Amino acid sequence: MRLRTLPVSGAGVIAGTACAIFDGGFNTLPFIICMIFALLAQIVSNFANEYFDFKKGLDKKGREGFRRGVTEGDISPKAMLYATISLLCIDCLVGLSLVWWGGWWMLPVGIAIALFALGYSAGPYPLSHHGLGEIAVIIFFGLVPVCFTCYVQTGGWENFLSLTLPVGVAIGMMGANVLIVNNYRDSEEDRAVGKHTSVVIFGRRTMANVYFFNGIIACFLLIWVTIGRFNILWQAGTLLYLNCHYMLWQKIRHSEGKELNPLLGKTAMLMFALSIWLIIMMWIG
Repeated sequence: MRLRTLPVSGAGVIAGTACAIFDGGFNTLPFIICMIFALLAQIVSNFANEYFDFKKGLDKKGREGFRRGVTEGDISPKAMLYATISLLCIDCLVGLSLVWWGGWWMLPVGIAIALFALGYSAGPYPLSHHGLGEIAVIIFFGLVPVCFTCYVQTGGWENFLSLTLPVGVAIGMMGANVLIVNNYRDSEEDRAVGKHTSVVIFGRRTMANVYFFNGIIACFLLIWVTIGRFNILWQAGTLLYLNCHYMLWQKIRHSEGKELNPLLGKTAMLMFALSIWLIIMMWIG
C-alpha cells in the first residue's frame, strides 16, 4: 500500500473540504466518502504499479526503494492482479455513491480516475514511463480531489477561480514533489531498465530544482488566495511550510539511495500538514 505516501491523496480531500468550509457547505458524509475513495484509488494505483512493473521486468530484487512484494516473492503476481482488480471494483462502488450529491455527470470523473489509477503504470502508454507522472499527479492528486470534494459538499462552484482552482494546483504541485523524490531515488535503476521518468529525462539536478520551485509556487498560490481574506498571522503556516520545504530540498540534493526514503515520507507529511492548516484556517479564521 506504500503507507508513507498515502497522505498525498488525503491532503487533496482535506484541502477541498477547506474550500467547501469557506463556501459554507461542509458536509460530513460526502467528505468521508471522498476520503475513502481517494485513499483506495491511490492504493489501487500502487498495486497496479507493483504488478505491471514486475511483469515488464522494471523492478529488480534488492532495489533502493521500499520493498516490492511481488518482485521479492512475498506475494504472487496473480494474487496482486486479483487484489488490484478487486480493490478497483470496491473503489468504483464507493465512488458511485457520490452521484447522490454531485449528479450523474460525476460518472465520467470517476471513470477518468479509475483509468488513471491503472494507466499510471499499465496500458500502451504508461504515464510513469514517459515523464508524465508529475503532470498526472497535479491533475489527479491536486485539481480533481480538491475541486470535486468541494463540489459534492457545496453543490456549486462559487469560488472556483478565486480559491478552489488555485488551491487544487498548489496541492497538486506538492504531490508532484513526492513523486519527484521517488524518481530521484530510483533514477539509476530506472535508466538501466529503460523507464523514462522525468528524472531520467531531465536529470537529477534539474528535477531537484523543480522540487524546490514547486513548493515556492504552491505557497505563492496559497498566500495569493488567502492573504486578503484572513488575518495575516495565518500566513505563519505557509511560512513554516516554506522553511521545512527548504530544509528537505537541501537534504534531498545531498542524499542517495535509501537515504531518500524518509525524505519521501516527510515530503508527503509536510503536504498533509499544510492541508490541515488550510482547513483550520477556513474553519476558525
